[in-house]
This record gives sequence, C-alpha cells and structure tokens, in this order.
Amino acid sequence: MLDPALLRKDLDAVVRRLSSRSFAFPMDQFNGLESRRKSVQTETENLQAQRNALAKQIGALKSRGEDASAVLAESQALPAKLKALELDLADIQSQLSDMLMAIPNLPHESVPQGADSEGNIEVRRWVPQADASGDPERLPFEPRDHVTLGETIGLDFDTAAKLSGARFSFMRGPIARLHRALAQFMLDLQTGTHGYTECYTPYIVNASTLMGTGQLPKFKNDMFWVTRGGDEPTLDEQGNVVAREDQYLISTSEITLTSFVRDTIVPPADLPIRLTAHTPCFRSEAGSGGRDTRGLIRQHQFDKVEMVQIVAPDASYEALEDMAGHAEKVLQLLGLPYRVMLLCTGDMGFGATKTYDLEVWLPAQNAWREISSVSNCESFQARRMQARTRTAAGKTEFVHTLNGSGLAVGRALVAVLENYQQADGSILIPEVLHPYMGGKTVLQAG
Repeated sequence: MLDPALLRKDLDAVVRRLSSRSFAFPMDQFNGLESRRKSVQTETENLQAQRNALAKQIGALKSRGEDASAVLAESQALPAKLKALELDLADIQSQLSDMLMAIPNLPHESVPQGADSEGNIEVRRWVPQADASGDPERLPFEPRDHVTLGETIGLDFDTAAKLSGARFSFMRGPIARLHRALAQFMLDLQTGTHGYTECYTPYIVNASTLMGTGQLPKFKNDMFWVTRGGDEPTLDEQGNVVAREDQYLISTSEITLTSFVRDTIVPPADLPIRLTAHTPCFRSEAGSGGRDTRGLIRQHQFDKVEMVQIVAPDASYEALEDMAGHAEKVLQLLGLPYRVMLLCTGDMGFGATKTYDLEVWLPAQNAWREISSVSNCESFQARRMQARTRTAAGKTEFVHTLNGSGLAVGRALVAVLENYQQADGSILIPEVLHPYMGGKTVLQAG
C-alpha cells in the first residue's frame, strides 16, 4: 500500500509514475474523500475547542456561584456530535484504505518505461554453449517437447485429468524422483550456500494474510478458496463459536514467509531475515486465455522453492541483486541456459518496485520462458502488514520485503528434460542431481 502522506504531499508525481504502469489513478474519488476528511477533521477540532472553552466557562461560573445550567446543557450536546463525526471519519478512512488497497506500487526510477513485455530489457545471459548470435546451440536432432519425453518416464496427464480435471499432473517413478530431486537440491543450495532458513508453512491462509501481501482484494479470482465445512461449529481457543470464513490455498509461499513479520517490530539486529520454503502453489490461471494448455508450464497446482528477504530500507536494492544471483546459481549448477530480464513499468507485478525475470531456454519451443521472478516491494507489503523495525534514533519505520523463486520446480523439470534429452529419447541427469537420484546418471525412455 502506498504511503497516504505521499499522496497528500505530491499527488501529481504519484499519478504520473502510476500512469507509466498504465494505471489510471482515481483522482476524483481521492480528492472527494480527502475533502470530506479535512472537513470532518476541522469540524471535530472546532467542537473539541468549543468543548474545552465551555468547560472553562462552566468552571468560572461555578467558582463565582453563578448559574451554569445553560452552558452545561450546551456542553452536554457536544459528545453526541463528536461521536457522529468520529463514525463519519472512520467511514471515510475505510473508503480511503479500500481505494489504496487497489493501487499498485510505484516503479523505481531505474525501471524502464514500457507498456508490456516488449519493453523489458535483457540485462545478461548465461549460455554454456552458444552459437554465433549468442543463443544456445541447437540440438543436432529434432527436439522432443517435455510432454513427449516425460510420458516415457512416468508423466501422466490422463490420470490427473480423471482425478482433478485439466491442468493437473500425475507423476510416478523416475520423473517423480527427478521432480523431488530438483526441489531438494534447490532447498539445500538456498539454505547451505545462500544463508536462508528453511521453513514449513501452512498451505491455507485467511483473507487478512492475503491482504497484507497484496493478493487480496485485487487477485481473488486467481486463487482457489474453501469455506470450512462440517456440521459442528468452529470454536476458538476459549471455546467460543466463531463465524466461518473463506480460507485460501496459497498461490506462492511468498505469502506465508513474508507474513512471518506481520504486526511485528523487528529488532534491527535481526535483519536481514532470509527465509525459504518448498511448497505446492495453487492458481486458477484466470485470464490466461488458453495459453500453455499442453504440459507443465501453466498448471493449477505446481511446486516452487521460494526465497523471501526482510531487510532494512537502505539495504533492499543490494538484496535484490543478491537474490537474483541466488536464483541464477540454481540454473548455473544445473547447466541450463538462461537470461535475466529487467521488467518494464507495464510488465511488473502489482506490489513490485523493481523486478528481474529469469528466463530459461526450452529447445522444443525454441524460446526463452520465465522460470523465476525476483522483486523488491520496498515498504508496500510492510505497510499493509504493519511490519516495522527501528532506526538508530529509536523511531519505527517500515521494513522492506523482497521475494523470488529459487526456482519454480515444474518449469525446472521441463528445462532439464528438454535441454538434456538425447537422440534416442533418453535424458541425461545433470551432474549436480546425481546424489539426489541415487547415483543414477541417465533416465531411459520406457
């Protein structure tokens, strides 16, 4: 959430920066609410001053032994008026908050202007074996896609469709182990080399958690949610009946890891906080328009190893570069060609100020495909979550939060299958995964 003080101080600059994200700021709504807020606050201050003046007047009259009943009656009418103004102000503040919850973050000054992915800029690429143009060398045979390759080692979409419907996968045997090996390798790298603390988090969260990290209210239709069922009432710790509410399956463990500091003042000595988790993620893919319906690229359920950092405000852009490197290291150790893209203003996520996308090379598609997105959200999420730390002077300030994939496990599986395929349909296993595969070095078709 943006700082309301920033909107009041330099609204034109905020509107201009948001327009670079193709976001039309609701100027009339904001100005109308601000006008009402100022009016109510002015009237409240006037009534409070009147109350104080009348109290002094009543005291003076009584000290002189004079009749104060008329002034007292006037004073007794003020509390009801002040209460009405308090309720009116609360309603205005609630409307302002709802409006701010729907406004995206401001792009950092280093982010290029652009309307969509065409405006993204390639920062660097890592290609172990490149052709003259710098692209990965083509395979010396017609590449099979990951679906064709995967089906020979246990990838089963028919069973998944029978169990759950479209855009789910069922894995068994060699491909299931390879999928697990990738996740374990990523976790070991992030914890053992990059200093993240491994976490196990809930897969279902409440609405307030999603409000804090920015998934709600804007992205509800992208999520799966459930309402607690059963005939028995739900009780709290004191045994009181509580109202049933919708709960949501996480679309990323960024949600639970970042919320670790919700409603907390983090001691400066505890920063930075680095957290990672391997979880399933659930997305409805609303609005995907039928893209990537074949295979593992865009699934309703997929696994991801997530990285989150909670840092002091002056350290977040250094942390962003570090996190991009932590994601890149996974791809380098797997030997997978990739490039790093700096996203333009029109292609960034809702809560981000600056984002790097890592795109891995897929031979069967002859294209780069996103496998990680690493973002700095500055104080955007922290303000929603009330996550703070203290300055050297002892004042509280909002922490900065960052998140990134380290990596999307299913897409890494796709990239390994396609880049390590052989002419006979077998798949070499990247050397770094050999210990996780029981020493096996190749997966044979069938």
